[in-house]
Amino acid sequence: MPPAPTARAERLVNLVLALLSTRQFLTAERIRTTVAGYEEAATDEAFYRMLERDKAELRELGIPLETGKQSIFDTVDGYRIARGDYELAAIDLAPDEATAVALAARLWDSPQLAGAARTAVTKLRAAGVEVDPTAASEVQPRVRASEPAFAPLLEAARAGRTVTFAHRGHPASPARTRTVEPWGVVSYRGRWYLVGHDRDRDDVRCFRISRIEGDVRPVGPRGAVTRPAGVDLVDLVARSAGPPPASGTARVRLVPGRAAGLRRAGRPDPQGDPDVVELDLARLESLARWIAGHGPDAVVLEPPELRDAVIATLRASADTLTEVRS
Repeated sequence: MPPAPTARAERLVNLVLALLSTRQFLTAERIRTTVAGYEEAATDEAFYRMLERDKAELRELGIPLETGKQSIFDTVDGYRIARGDYELAAIDLAPDEATAVALAARLWDSPQLAGAARTAVTKLRAAGVEVDPTAASEVQPRVRASEPAFAPLLEAARAGRTVTFAHRGHPASPARTRTVEPWGVVSYRGRWYLVGHDRDRDDVRCFRISRIEGDVRPVGPRGAVTRPAGVDLVDLVARSAGPPPASGTARVRLVPGRAAGLRRAGRPDPQGDPDVVELDLARLESLARWIAGHGPDAVVLEPPELRDAVIATLRASADTLTEVRS
Protein backbone atom coordinates (compact mmCIF):
# COMPACT_ATOMS: atom_id res chain seq x y z
CA MET A 1 0.00 0.00 0.00
CA PRO A 2 1.50 3.39 -0.99
CA PRO A 3 2.14 5.92 1.81
CA ALA A 4 -0.64 8.37 2.59
CA PRO A 5 -0.37 11.78 0.88
CA THR A 6 -0.09 13.55 4.24
CA ALA A 7 2.79 11.27 5.33
CA ARG A 8 4.60 11.96 2.06
CA ALA A 9 4.07 15.69 2.41
CA GLU A 10 5.41 15.61 5.98
CA ARG A 11 8.48 13.68 4.82
CA LEU A 12 9.11 16.34 2.18
CA VAL A 13 8.81 19.02 4.85
CA ASN A 14 11.31 17.14 7.02
CA LEU A 15 13.73 16.82 4.10
CA VAL A 16 13.51 20.53 3.26
CA LEU A 17 14.03 21.41 6.91
CA ALA A 18 17.08 19.15 7.16
CA LEU A 19 18.71 20.44 3.98
CA LEU A 20 17.99 24.04 4.88
CA SER A 21 19.07 23.74 8.52
CA THR A 22 22.71 23.00 7.79
CA ARG A 23 25.44 24.40 5.59
CA GLN A 24 26.91 20.90 5.27
CA PHE A 25 26.19 18.61 2.34
CA LEU A 26 24.15 15.70 3.74
CA THR A 27 24.83 12.36 2.09
CA ALA A 28 22.04 9.91 1.32
CA GLU A 29 23.03 7.72 4.26
CA ARG A 30 23.03 10.70 6.63
CA ILE A 31 19.58 11.67 5.37
CA ARG A 32 18.35 8.13 5.96
CA THR A 33 19.47 8.12 9.58
CA THR A 34 18.49 11.69 10.51
CA VAL A 35 15.39 12.71 8.53
CA ALA A 36 12.05 11.52 9.87
CA GLY A 37 10.03 9.50 7.37
CA TYR A 38 12.75 7.48 5.66
CA GLU A 39 12.83 4.78 8.32
CA GLU A 40 9.83 3.19 6.62
CA ALA A 41 12.05 2.07 3.73
CA ALA A 42 12.52 -1.68 4.26
CA THR A 43 15.59 -2.08 2.02
CA ASP A 44 18.45 0.02 0.67
CA GLU A 45 16.92 -0.11 -2.79
CA ALA A 46 13.56 1.10 -1.49
CA PHE A 47 15.22 4.00 0.37
CA TYR A 48 17.18 5.19 -2.66
CA ARG A 49 14.06 5.05 -4.84
CA MET A 50 12.17 7.04 -2.21
CA LEU A 51 14.94 9.65 -1.93
CA GLU A 52 15.23 10.06 -5.71
CA ARG A 53 11.47 10.59 -5.98
CA ASP A 54 11.56 13.15 -3.18
CA LYS A 55 14.48 15.07 -4.71
CA ALA A 56 12.70 15.20 -8.05
CA GLU A 57 9.53 16.35 -6.26
CA LEU A 58 11.34 19.20 -4.53
CA ARG A 59 12.91 20.38 -7.77
CA GLU A 60 9.51 20.32 -9.50
CA LEU A 61 8.12 22.38 -6.61
CA GLY A 62 10.72 25.03 -7.32
CA ILE A 63 12.94 24.26 -4.31
CA PRO A 64 16.62 24.41 -5.38
CA LEU A 65 18.88 21.51 -4.36
CA GLU A 66 22.67 21.79 -4.42
CA THR A 67 24.85 18.71 -4.90
CA GLY A 68 28.45 18.61 -3.71
CA LYS A 69 31.05 17.24 -1.30
CA GLN A 70 31.89 18.60 2.13
CA SER A 71 35.65 18.30 1.50
CA ILE A 72 38.11 16.94 -1.03
CA PHE A 73 38.41 13.80 1.10
CA ASP A 74 34.74 12.86 0.70
CA THR A 75 33.95 10.20 -1.89
CA VAL A 76 30.14 10.52 -1.92
CA ASP A 77 28.05 13.50 -2.95
CA GLY A 78 25.67 15.15 -0.53
CA TYR A 79 22.77 17.58 -0.77
CA ARG A 80 21.71 20.90 0.74
CA ILE A 81 19.45 23.87 0.00
CA ALA A 82 21.12 27.23 -0.57
CA ARG A 83 19.58 29.70 1.86
CA GLY A 84 19.83 32.62 -0.56
CA ASP A 85 17.98 30.72 -3.32
CA TYR A 86 15.25 29.52 -0.98
CA GLU A 87 14.36 32.57 1.09
CA LEU A 88 11.59 34.93 0.11
CA ALA A 89 12.25 38.56 -0.66
CA ALA A 90 11.09 41.10 1.90
CA ILE A 91 7.29 41.32 2.08
CA ASP A 92 5.59 44.59 2.90
CA LEU A 93 2.20 44.00 4.52
CA ALA A 94 -0.39 46.62 5.27
CA PRO A 95 -1.39 46.78 8.97
CA ASP A 96 -4.68 44.95 8.43
CA GLU A 97 -2.94 42.25 6.37
CA ALA A 98 -0.27 41.76 9.04
CA THR A 99 -3.02 41.28 11.62
CA ALA A 100 -4.79 38.74 9.41
CA VAL A 101 -1.56 36.82 8.87
CA ALA A 102 -0.88 36.71 12.62
CA LEU A 103 -4.39 35.41 13.34
CA ALA A 104 -4.15 32.84 10.54
CA ALA A 105 -0.84 31.59 11.88
CA ARG A 106 -2.43 30.96 15.28
CA LEU A 107 -5.50 29.29 13.84
CA TRP A 108 -3.76 27.02 11.31
CA ASP A 109 -0.49 26.09 12.99
CA SER A 110 -0.21 22.32 12.65
CA PRO A 111 0.94 20.40 15.76
CA GLN A 112 1.73 17.41 13.54
CA LEU A 113 4.13 19.33 11.30
CA ALA A 114 5.56 21.34 14.18
CA GLY A 115 6.29 18.14 16.07
CA ALA A 116 7.87 16.55 13.02
CA ALA A 117 10.08 19.60 12.53
CA ARG A 118 11.27 19.49 16.15
CA THR A 119 11.99 15.76 15.83
CA ALA A 120 13.98 16.35 12.64
CA VAL A 121 16.10 19.07 14.23
CA THR A 122 16.75 16.93 17.33
CA LYS A 123 17.89 13.97 15.22
CA LEU A 124 20.14 16.18 13.11
CA ARG A 125 21.86 17.60 16.17
CA ALA A 126 22.22 14.13 17.72
CA ALA A 127 23.95 12.98 14.54
CA GLY A 128 26.49 15.78 14.79
CA VAL A 129 25.02 17.95 12.04
CA GLU A 130 25.46 21.70 12.56
CA VAL A 131 21.93 23.11 12.62
CA ASP A 132 20.93 26.74 12.18
CA PRO A 133 18.25 27.37 14.86
CA THR A 134 16.48 29.98 12.68
CA ALA A 135 15.77 27.56 9.83
CA ALA A 136 12.63 26.03 11.32
CA SER A 137 10.88 29.38 11.38
CA GLU A 138 11.90 30.08 7.80
CA VAL A 139 10.72 26.79 6.34
CA GLN A 140 7.20 26.84 7.76
CA PRO A 141 5.71 29.54 5.50
CA ARG A 142 6.76 27.62 2.38
CA VAL A 143 4.84 24.38 3.08
CA ARG A 144 1.74 25.41 4.93
CA ALA A 145 -0.65 23.04 6.64
CA SER A 146 -3.24 25.79 6.31
CA GLU A 147 -3.81 24.68 2.71
CA PRO A 148 -5.53 21.30 2.99
CA ALA A 149 -5.66 21.00 -0.80
CA PHE A 150 -1.85 20.74 -0.98
CA ALA A 151 -1.47 17.04 -0.11
CA PRO A 152 -4.32 15.65 -2.29
CA LEU A 153 -3.22 17.75 -5.27
CA LEU A 154 0.37 16.59 -4.87
CA GLU A 155 -0.82 13.00 -4.72
CA ALA A 156 -3.09 13.44 -7.75
CA ALA A 157 -0.25 14.93 -9.81
CA ARG A 158 2.02 12.02 -8.90
CA ALA A 159 -0.74 9.47 -9.56
CA GLY A 160 -1.74 11.06 -12.88
CA ARG A 161 -5.35 11.39 -11.81
CA THR A 162 -7.85 14.12 -12.76
CA VAL A 163 -9.25 16.23 -9.91
CA THR A 164 -12.22 18.53 -9.40
CA PHE A 165 -12.44 21.37 -6.89
CA ALA A 166 -13.96 24.81 -6.24
CA HIS A 167 -11.60 27.71 -6.94
CA ARG A 168 -11.78 31.50 -6.68
CA GLY A 169 -9.99 33.27 -9.52
CA HIS A 170 -9.97 36.43 -7.38
CA PRO A 171 -10.52 36.80 -3.62
CA ALA A 172 -13.70 38.80 -4.24
CA SER A 173 -15.09 36.55 -6.98
CA PRO A 174 -17.37 33.52 -6.38
CA ALA A 175 -15.85 30.04 -6.32
CA ARG A 176 -16.35 27.98 -9.47
CA THR A 177 -15.96 24.24 -9.95
CA ARG A 178 -12.96 23.25 -12.04
CA THR A 179 -11.99 19.89 -13.48
CA VAL A 180 -8.24 19.73 -14.02
CA GLU A 181 -5.73 17.22 -15.32
CA PRO A 182 -2.84 17.99 -12.91
CA TRP A 183 0.71 18.23 -14.22
CA GLY A 184 2.39 19.31 -11.01
CA VAL A 185 2.45 21.54 -7.93
CA VAL A 186 4.88 24.48 -7.97
CA SER A 187 6.12 26.99 -5.41
CA TYR A 188 6.49 30.53 -6.78
CA ARG A 189 7.09 33.72 -4.76
CA GLY A 190 6.14 31.92 -1.57
CA ARG A 191 2.79 30.61 -2.87
CA TRP A 192 1.73 27.18 -4.08
CA TYR A 193 0.14 26.67 -7.50
CA LEU A 194 -1.42 23.73 -9.31
CA VAL A 195 -0.54 23.58 -13.00
CA GLY A 196 -2.49 21.49 -15.47
CA HIS A 197 -5.03 21.24 -18.27
CA ASP A 198 -8.35 22.83 -17.35
CA ARG A 199 -11.04 20.74 -19.02
CA ASP A 200 -13.69 23.43 -18.53
CA ARG A 201 -11.65 25.98 -20.49
CA ASP A 202 -9.80 23.45 -22.64
CA ASP A 203 -6.54 25.23 -21.94
CA VAL A 204 -3.48 25.21 -19.67
CA ARG A 205 -4.18 26.98 -16.38
CA CYS A 206 -2.45 27.72 -13.06
CA PHE A 207 -4.49 27.72 -9.83
CA ARG A 208 -3.34 29.31 -6.58
CA ILE A 209 -3.90 26.56 -4.01
CA SER A 210 -4.82 29.00 -1.24
CA ARG A 211 -7.91 29.95 -3.27
CA ILE A 212 -9.25 26.40 -3.45
CA GLU A 213 -12.30 25.89 -1.24
CA GLY A 214 -13.60 22.63 0.17
CA ASP A 215 -12.39 19.16 -0.75
CA VAL A 216 -10.31 18.12 -3.73
CA ARG A 217 -12.05 15.15 -5.33
CA PRO A 218 -10.16 12.75 -7.63
CA VAL A 219 -12.08 11.51 -10.65
CA GLY A 220 -11.18 8.87 -13.19
CA PRO A 221 -8.46 6.21 -13.08
CA ARG A 222 -4.88 6.57 -11.90
CA GLY A 223 -2.29 7.02 -14.61
CA ALA A 224 -4.73 8.66 -17.03
CA VAL A 225 -2.91 12.01 -16.95
CA THR A 226 0.64 12.55 -18.16
CA ARG A 227 2.53 15.82 -18.22
CA PRO A 228 3.58 16.83 -21.75
CA ALA A 229 7.28 16.48 -22.42
CA GLY A 230 9.34 19.64 -22.19
CA VAL A 231 6.81 21.63 -20.17
CA ASP A 232 8.39 24.03 -17.65
CA LEU A 233 5.89 24.31 -14.80
CA VAL A 234 7.72 27.15 -13.04
CA ASP A 235 7.78 29.19 -16.26
CA LEU A 236 4.03 28.64 -16.74
CA VAL A 237 3.33 29.86 -13.23
CA ALA A 238 5.68 32.84 -13.59
CA ARG A 239 3.85 33.98 -16.73
CA SER A 240 0.44 33.33 -15.17
CA ALA A 241 1.22 35.11 -11.89
CA GLY A 242 2.04 38.33 -13.72
CA PRO A 243 4.98 40.73 -13.44
CA PRO A 244 7.22 41.00 -10.35
CA PRO A 245 6.01 43.08 -7.42
CA ALA A 246 5.70 46.76 -8.26
CA SER A 247 8.13 49.31 -6.93
CA GLY A 248 8.03 53.04 -6.41
CA THR A 249 5.42 55.18 -4.69
CA ALA A 250 1.72 55.96 -4.95
CA ARG A 251 -0.16 59.19 -4.20
CA VAL A 252 -3.60 58.88 -2.64
CA ARG A 253 -6.09 61.64 -1.79
CA LEU A 254 -7.95 61.10 1.51
CA VAL A 255 -11.16 62.68 2.77
CA PRO A 256 -10.31 64.97 5.72
CA GLY A 257 -10.78 63.16 9.02
CA ARG A 258 -11.21 59.72 7.36
CA ALA A 259 -9.00 56.76 6.38
CA ALA A 260 -6.81 57.12 9.46
CA GLY A 261 -4.93 53.89 8.79
CA LEU A 262 -3.81 55.00 5.34
CA ARG A 263 -2.92 58.44 6.70
CA ARG A 264 -0.70 56.92 9.44
CA ALA A 265 1.00 54.54 7.02
CA GLY A 266 1.68 57.23 4.43
CA ARG A 267 4.14 60.07 4.20
CA PRO A 268 3.32 63.77 3.68
CA ASP A 269 2.76 64.72 0.07
CA PRO A 270 5.96 66.18 -1.46
CA GLN A 271 3.74 68.74 -3.23
CA GLY A 272 2.40 69.98 0.11
CA ASP A 273 -1.25 68.92 -0.18
CA PRO A 274 -2.40 68.09 3.42
CA ASP A 275 -5.02 65.59 2.22
CA VAL A 276 -2.65 63.60 0.00
CA VAL A 277 -0.32 60.88 1.29
CA GLU A 278 2.50 59.04 -0.39
CA LEU A 279 2.61 55.23 0.02
CA ASP A 280 5.24 52.66 -0.91
CA LEU A 281 4.12 50.58 -3.87
CA ALA A 282 5.73 47.29 -2.82
CA ARG A 283 2.71 45.05 -3.56
CA LEU A 284 0.17 46.51 -5.96
CA GLU A 285 -2.64 43.99 -5.36
CA SER A 286 -2.54 44.19 -1.57
CA LEU A 287 -2.35 47.99 -1.60
CA ALA A 288 -5.26 48.13 -4.05
CA ARG A 289 -7.40 45.95 -1.75
CA TRP A 290 -6.49 48.09 1.26
CA ILE A 291 -7.40 51.32 -0.53
CA ALA A 292 -10.59 49.83 -1.99
CA GLY A 293 -11.68 48.91 1.53
CA HIS A 294 -11.95 52.63 2.33
CA GLY A 295 -14.50 53.19 -0.43
CA PRO A 296 -14.96 56.87 -1.40
CA ASP A 297 -12.65 58.03 1.43
CA ALA A 298 -9.53 57.24 -0.62
CA VAL A 299 -8.86 58.06 -4.28
CA VAL A 300 -5.67 57.04 -6.10
CA LEU A 301 -4.02 59.89 -7.96
CA GLU A 302 -1.10 57.89 -9.31
CA PRO A 303 0.13 55.56 -10.66
CA PRO A 304 -2.58 54.57 -13.20
CA GLU A 305 -2.05 50.82 -12.70
CA LEU A 306 -2.87 51.12 -9.00
CA ARG A 307 -5.99 53.15 -9.77
CA ASP A 308 -7.09 50.47 -12.28
CA ALA A 309 -6.47 47.73 -9.70
CA VAL A 310 -8.61 49.54 -7.11
CA ILE A 311 -11.43 49.98 -9.64
CA ALA A 312 -11.25 46.29 -10.60
CA THR A 313 -11.42 45.28 -6.93
CA LEU A 314 -14.46 47.48 -6.32
CA ARG A 315 -16.22 46.15 -9.42
CA ALA A 316 -15.55 42.55 -8.39
CA SER A 317 -17.01 43.27 -4.95
CA ALA A 318 -20.07 44.92 -6.51
CA ASP A 319 -20.62 41.94 -8.82
CA THR A 320 -20.38 39.53 -5.87
CA LEU A 321 -22.89 41.57 -3.87
CA THR A 322 -25.29 41.61 -6.85
CA GLU A 323 -25.07 37.81 -7.18
CA VAL A 324 -25.73 37.33 -3.47
CA ARG A 325 -28.79 39.60 -3.55
CA SER A 326 -30.17 37.93 -6.64
